[in-house]
Amino acid sequence: MPAPVSPQQLAKVTLRVGDQKGNSRSLLRSAGLDEFPYTVQWATFPSGPPLLEAVSADAIDLGGVGNTPPLFAAAAGAKIRAVAASKGNTTSDALVVRPDSPLQRVDELRGRKIAVAKGSSAHAQILLTLRTINLTPDDVELVYLQPSDALGAFRQGAVDAWAIWDPYFSQVQLESGARVIADGRHTANGLSFQVAGTAALADAGRNTAIADYLVRLARAQRYADTHREERAQAWAADTGLPIEVTRRATAAGPDLPVPLDEAVVRSEQELADAFVAAREIPRRFSFAEFVDTRFAAQLAAVS
Repeated sequence: MPAPVSPQQLAKVTLRVGDQKGNSRSLLRSAGLDEFPYTVQWATFPSGPPLLEAVSADAIDLGGVGNTPPLFAAAAGAKIRAVAASKGNTTSDALVVRPDSPLQRVDELRGRKIAVAKGSSAHAQILLTLRTINLTPDDVELVYLQPSDALGAFRQGAVDAWAIWDPYFSQVQLESGARVIADGRHTANGLSFQVAGTAALADAGRNTAIADYLVRLARAQRYADTHREERAQAWAADTGLPIEVTRRATAAGPDLPVPLDEAVVRSEQELADAFVAAREIPRRFSFAEFVDTRFAAQLAAVS
Protein backbone atom coordinates (compact mmCIF):
# COMPACT_ATOMS: atom_id res chain seq x y z
CA MET A 1 0.00 0.00 0.00
CA PRO A 2 1.47 3.41 -0.95
CA ALA A 3 2.48 5.77 1.84
CA PRO A 4 0.30 8.89 2.29
CA VAL A 5 1.48 11.94 0.39
CA SER A 6 2.05 15.38 1.91
CA PRO A 7 -0.67 18.08 1.86
CA GLN A 8 1.34 19.92 -0.79
CA GLN A 9 1.44 16.83 -2.99
CA LEU A 10 -2.23 16.05 -2.34
CA ALA A 11 -3.19 19.51 -3.59
CA LYS A 12 -1.90 18.49 -7.03
CA VAL A 13 -4.00 15.29 -7.19
CA THR A 14 -7.13 14.93 -9.32
CA LEU A 15 -9.56 12.27 -8.10
CA ARG A 16 -12.02 11.08 -10.74
CA VAL A 17 -15.25 10.01 -9.06
CA GLY A 18 -18.16 8.16 -10.66
CA ASP A 19 -21.64 9.04 -9.44
CA GLN A 20 -25.21 7.93 -10.11
CA LYS A 21 -28.02 10.47 -10.42
CA GLY A 22 -26.23 13.00 -8.23
CA ASN A 23 -26.02 10.58 -5.34
CA SER A 24 -22.60 11.02 -3.71
CA ARG A 25 -22.00 14.53 -4.98
CA SER A 26 -25.22 15.93 -3.56
CA LEU A 27 -24.75 13.90 -0.38
CA LEU A 28 -21.40 15.56 0.27
CA ARG A 29 -22.74 18.99 -0.65
CA SER A 30 -25.71 18.73 1.71
CA ALA A 31 -23.31 17.97 4.59
CA GLY A 32 -20.93 20.79 3.65
CA LEU A 33 -18.13 18.30 2.97
CA ASP A 34 -17.49 19.09 -0.70
CA GLU A 35 -14.47 21.37 -0.25
CA PHE A 36 -11.64 18.97 -0.99
CA PRO A 37 -7.88 19.42 -0.50
CA TYR A 38 -7.49 17.97 -4.02
CA THR A 39 -9.41 18.34 -7.26
CA VAL A 40 -12.48 16.15 -7.76
CA GLN A 41 -13.59 15.45 -11.30
CA TRP A 42 -17.13 14.06 -11.32
CA ALA A 43 -18.56 11.70 -13.94
CA THR A 44 -22.23 10.67 -14.01
CA PHE A 45 -23.41 7.16 -14.93
CA PRO A 46 -26.95 5.75 -15.32
CA SER A 47 -26.20 2.66 -13.22
CA GLY A 48 -23.44 0.69 -11.56
CA PRO A 49 -22.26 -1.64 -14.37
CA PRO A 50 -21.01 1.09 -16.76
CA LEU A 51 -19.51 2.94 -13.81
CA LEU A 52 -17.42 -0.10 -12.88
CA GLU A 53 -16.38 -0.60 -16.50
CA ALA A 54 -14.90 2.89 -16.29
CA VAL A 55 -13.20 2.11 -12.97
CA SER A 56 -11.64 -1.07 -14.35
CA ALA A 57 -10.41 0.79 -17.44
CA ASP A 58 -8.81 3.49 -15.23
CA ALA A 59 -11.10 6.08 -16.82
CA ILE A 60 -12.24 7.01 -13.30
CA ASP A 61 -10.73 6.18 -9.90
CA LEU A 62 -13.72 5.09 -7.84
CA GLY A 63 -17.48 5.28 -7.49
CA GLY A 64 -20.50 4.07 -5.58
CA VAL A 65 -22.63 1.12 -6.71
CA GLY A 66 -25.17 -1.33 -5.32
CA ASN A 67 -24.66 -4.91 -4.25
CA THR A 68 -24.63 -6.53 -7.68
CA PRO A 69 -22.38 -4.57 -10.09
CA PRO A 70 -19.19 -5.61 -8.24
CA LEU A 71 -20.17 -9.25 -8.69
CA PHE A 72 -20.57 -9.05 -12.46
CA ALA A 73 -17.38 -6.99 -12.70
CA ALA A 74 -15.44 -9.45 -10.55
CA ALA A 75 -16.71 -12.40 -12.59
CA ALA A 76 -15.29 -10.67 -15.67
CA GLY A 77 -11.91 -10.20 -13.96
CA ALA A 78 -12.23 -6.43 -13.68
CA LYS A 79 -9.40 -4.43 -12.12
CA ILE A 80 -11.46 -3.28 -9.16
CA ARG A 81 -11.59 -3.54 -5.38
CA ALA A 82 -14.47 -2.84 -3.01
CA VAL A 83 -12.99 -0.45 -0.43
CA ALA A 84 -15.99 0.62 1.70
CA ALA A 85 -19.49 -0.68 2.40
CA SER A 86 -22.84 0.79 3.37
CA LYS A 87 -26.23 -0.65 4.17
CA GLY A 88 -29.60 0.92 3.54
CA ASN A 89 -33.31 0.29 3.36
CA THR A 90 -34.50 -2.45 1.03
CA THR A 91 -38.03 -1.18 0.41
CA SER A 92 -36.70 0.89 -2.50
CA ASP A 93 -35.39 -2.25 -4.22
CA ALA A 94 -38.73 -2.72 -5.88
CA LEU A 95 -40.53 -4.50 -8.67
CA VAL A 96 -43.30 -2.24 -9.95
CA VAL A 97 -46.17 -2.46 -12.43
CA ARG A 98 -48.40 0.20 -13.94
CA PRO A 99 -51.48 1.13 -11.89
CA ASP A 100 -53.79 -0.47 -14.48
CA SER A 101 -51.77 -3.70 -14.71
CA PRO A 102 -53.68 -6.94 -14.14
CA LEU A 103 -50.64 -8.30 -12.29
CA GLN A 104 -51.19 -8.47 -8.55
CA ARG A 105 -48.68 -11.04 -7.32
CA VAL A 106 -45.16 -12.16 -8.08
CA ASP A 107 -46.33 -15.65 -9.07
CA GLU A 108 -48.15 -14.09 -12.02
CA LEU A 109 -44.87 -12.96 -13.62
CA ARG A 110 -44.15 -16.19 -15.49
CA GLY A 111 -43.59 -15.35 -19.16
CA ARG A 112 -43.86 -11.60 -18.57
CA LYS A 113 -41.44 -8.91 -19.74
CA ILE A 114 -39.47 -7.25 -16.92
CA ALA A 115 -37.25 -4.26 -17.56
CA VAL A 116 -33.99 -4.16 -15.62
CA ALA A 117 -30.46 -2.80 -15.91
CA LYS A 118 -28.27 -5.87 -16.38
CA GLY A 119 -25.88 -6.45 -13.51
CA SER A 120 -27.56 -3.82 -11.32
CA SER A 121 -28.90 -4.33 -7.81
CA ALA A 122 -32.35 -4.55 -9.41
CA HIS A 123 -31.14 -7.56 -11.38
CA ALA A 124 -30.41 -9.28 -8.07
CA GLN A 125 -33.80 -8.27 -6.75
CA ILE A 126 -35.51 -10.05 -9.65
CA LEU A 127 -33.40 -13.16 -9.14
CA LEU A 128 -34.09 -13.32 -5.40
CA THR A 129 -37.78 -12.47 -5.74
CA LEU A 130 -38.31 -15.17 -8.36
CA ARG A 131 -36.44 -17.65 -6.20
CA THR A 132 -39.02 -17.22 -3.40
CA ILE A 133 -41.63 -18.77 -5.72
CA ASN A 134 -39.30 -21.37 -7.26
CA LEU A 135 -38.88 -19.51 -10.55
CA THR A 136 -35.68 -18.50 -12.32
CA PRO A 137 -34.87 -15.71 -14.80
CA ASP A 138 -35.52 -18.27 -17.54
CA ASP A 139 -39.20 -18.27 -16.52
CA VAL A 140 -39.60 -14.59 -17.39
CA GLU A 141 -38.37 -12.37 -20.21
CA LEU A 142 -35.75 -9.95 -18.90
CA VAL A 143 -35.48 -6.82 -21.03
CA TYR A 144 -32.13 -5.22 -20.33
CA LEU A 145 -32.52 -1.44 -20.30
CA GLN A 146 -30.83 1.43 -18.48
CA PRO A 147 -33.24 3.40 -16.24
CA SER A 148 -33.93 6.26 -18.67
CA ASP A 149 -34.93 3.83 -21.45
CA ALA A 150 -36.76 1.54 -19.04
CA LEU A 151 -38.88 4.42 -17.80
CA GLY A 152 -40.14 5.09 -21.32
CA ALA A 153 -40.79 1.40 -21.98
CA PHE A 154 -42.65 1.10 -18.70
CA ARG A 155 -44.86 4.11 -19.35
CA GLN A 156 -45.68 2.93 -22.88
CA GLY A 157 -46.59 -0.59 -21.76
CA ALA A 158 -43.73 -2.19 -23.71
CA VAL A 159 -42.81 -4.14 -20.56
CA ASP A 160 -45.04 -5.66 -17.90
CA ALA A 161 -42.91 -4.73 -14.88
CA TRP A 162 -39.80 -2.79 -13.96
CA ALA A 163 -37.18 -3.64 -11.35
CA ILE A 164 -35.75 -0.40 -10.02
CA TRP A 165 -34.19 1.56 -7.14
CA ASP A 166 -34.31 5.14 -5.84
CA PRO A 167 -34.61 7.87 -6.98
CA TYR A 168 -36.21 6.23 -10.04
CA PHE A 169 -38.50 4.22 -7.76
CA SER A 170 -39.87 7.33 -6.07
CA GLN A 171 -40.08 9.12 -9.42
CA VAL A 172 -42.17 6.44 -11.12
CA GLN A 173 -44.48 6.13 -8.11
CA LEU A 174 -45.19 9.86 -7.98
CA GLU A 175 -45.35 10.50 -11.73
CA SER A 176 -47.00 7.30 -12.97
CA GLY A 177 -48.71 5.85 -9.90
CA ALA A 178 -46.64 2.69 -10.20
CA ARG A 179 -47.74 -0.13 -7.94
CA VAL A 180 -45.29 -2.33 -5.99
CA ILE A 181 -45.74 -6.09 -6.24
CA ALA A 182 -42.47 -6.99 -4.48
CA ASP A 183 -39.60 -5.31 -2.71
CA GLY A 184 -36.38 -6.34 -1.06
CA ARG A 185 -37.42 -6.43 2.58
CA HIS A 186 -37.15 -10.20 2.85
CA THR A 187 -34.63 -10.86 0.08
CA ALA A 188 -32.06 -8.10 -0.54
CA ASN A 189 -29.01 -7.58 1.68
CA GLY A 190 -29.25 -3.78 1.30
CA LEU A 191 -25.53 -3.41 0.71
CA SER A 192 -23.76 -0.89 -1.47
CA PHE A 193 -20.09 -0.27 -2.07
CA GLN A 194 -17.46 2.27 -2.93
CA VAL A 195 -15.29 0.56 -5.51
CA ALA A 196 -11.84 1.74 -6.58
CA GLY A 197 -9.59 0.76 -9.45
CA THR A 198 -6.40 -1.14 -8.76
CA ALA A 199 -4.41 1.50 -10.66
CA ALA A 200 -5.77 4.28 -8.45
CA LEU A 201 -5.04 2.29 -5.29
CA ALA A 202 -1.45 1.74 -6.39
CA ASP A 203 -0.90 5.46 -6.94
CA ALA A 204 0.23 7.27 -3.78
CA GLY A 205 -1.56 10.54 -4.50
CA ARG A 206 -4.87 9.01 -5.57
CA ASN A 207 -4.73 6.48 -2.73
CA THR A 208 -4.42 9.32 -0.20
CA ALA A 209 -7.28 11.19 -1.85
CA ILE A 210 -9.47 8.08 -1.82
CA ALA A 211 -8.91 7.68 1.92
CA ASP A 212 -10.01 11.27 2.53
CA TYR A 213 -12.98 10.94 0.17
CA LEU A 214 -14.27 7.77 1.85
CA VAL A 215 -14.13 9.36 5.29
CA ARG A 216 -16.01 12.41 4.02
CA LEU A 217 -18.64 10.24 2.40
CA ALA A 218 -19.18 8.20 5.57
CA ARG A 219 -19.62 11.42 7.56
CA ALA A 220 -22.04 12.71 4.93
CA GLN A 221 -24.11 9.52 5.13
CA ARG A 222 -24.48 9.92 8.88
CA TYR A 223 -25.35 13.60 8.45
CA ALA A 224 -28.04 12.73 5.89
CA ASP A 225 -29.74 10.43 8.37
CA THR A 226 -30.44 13.31 10.75
CA HIS A 227 -30.82 16.10 8.14
CA ARG A 228 -33.13 14.58 5.56
CA GLU A 229 -34.60 17.82 4.27
CA GLU A 230 -31.13 19.21 3.52
CA ARG A 231 -30.31 15.94 1.78
CA ALA A 232 -33.48 16.11 -0.33
CA GLN A 233 -32.86 19.74 -1.31
CA ALA A 234 -29.28 19.03 -2.41
CA TRP A 235 -30.34 15.92 -4.34
CA ALA A 236 -33.02 17.87 -6.22
CA ALA A 237 -30.64 20.73 -7.00
CA ASP A 238 -27.97 18.38 -8.30
CA THR A 239 -30.23 16.27 -10.53
CA GLY A 240 -33.14 18.49 -11.49
CA LEU A 241 -35.54 15.96 -9.99
CA PRO A 242 -38.67 17.40 -8.36
CA ILE A 243 -38.23 17.97 -4.64
CA GLU A 244 -41.22 15.68 -4.04
CA VAL A 245 -39.25 12.82 -5.58
CA THR A 246 -36.09 13.40 -3.57
CA ARG A 247 -38.07 13.90 -0.36
CA ARG A 248 -39.82 10.59 -0.87
CA ALA A 249 -36.53 8.83 -1.63
CA THR A 250 -34.82 10.45 1.36
CA ALA A 251 -37.67 9.55 3.71
CA ALA A 252 -37.00 5.86 3.08
CA GLY A 253 -33.68 6.29 4.88
CA PRO A 254 -30.10 6.72 3.69
CA ASP A 255 -27.36 4.19 3.27
CA LEU A 256 -25.20 4.18 6.39
CA PRO A 257 -21.58 3.00 6.62
CA VAL A 258 -20.92 -0.55 7.83
CA PRO A 259 -17.61 -2.40 8.25
CA LEU A 260 -16.36 -4.18 5.15
CA ASP A 261 -16.07 -7.36 7.18
CA GLU A 262 -16.47 -11.12 6.81
CA ALA A 263 -20.26 -10.91 7.17
CA VAL A 264 -20.48 -8.48 4.25
CA VAL A 265 -18.15 -10.59 2.11
CA ARG A 266 -20.13 -13.74 2.95
CA SER A 267 -23.44 -12.09 2.04
CA GLU A 268 -22.04 -10.97 -1.30
CA GLN A 269 -20.58 -14.42 -1.96
CA GLU A 270 -24.00 -15.96 -1.38
CA LEU A 271 -25.51 -13.53 -3.87
CA ALA A 272 -22.77 -14.26 -6.39
CA ASP A 273 -23.36 -17.99 -6.02
CA ALA A 274 -27.09 -17.46 -6.59
CA PHE A 275 -26.29 -15.71 -9.87
CA VAL A 276 -23.99 -18.57 -10.87
CA ALA A 277 -26.68 -21.14 -10.03
CA ALA A 278 -29.14 -19.22 -12.19
CA ARG A 279 -26.57 -19.12 -15.03
CA GLU A 280 -26.62 -15.31 -15.01
CA ILE A 281 -22.90 -15.31 -14.10
CA PRO A 282 -20.86 -17.93 -15.97
CA ARG A 283 -18.37 -19.02 -13.31
CA ARG A 284 -17.91 -19.13 -9.58
CA PHE A 285 -15.32 -16.79 -8.08
CA SER A 286 -14.22 -15.59 -4.66
CA PHE A 287 -15.60 -12.15 -3.89
CA ALA A 288 -13.02 -11.78 -1.11
CA GLU A 289 -10.33 -11.48 -3.77
CA PHE A 290 -11.97 -8.24 -4.93
CA VAL A 291 -12.09 -6.63 -1.48
CA ASP A 292 -9.46 -4.27 -0.05
CA THR A 293 -9.78 -3.25 3.62
CA ARG A 294 -6.83 -0.84 3.75
CA PHE A 295 -9.11 2.05 4.80
CA ALA A 296 -10.93 0.13 7.54
CA ALA A 297 -9.25 1.85 10.50
CA GLN A 298 -9.94 5.36 9.15
CA LEU A 299 -13.57 4.51 8.42
CA ALA A 300 -14.06 2.89 11.83
CA ALA A 301 -13.10 6.18 13.46
CA VAL A 302 -15.95 8.06 11.74
CA SER A 303 -18.74 8.91 14.18
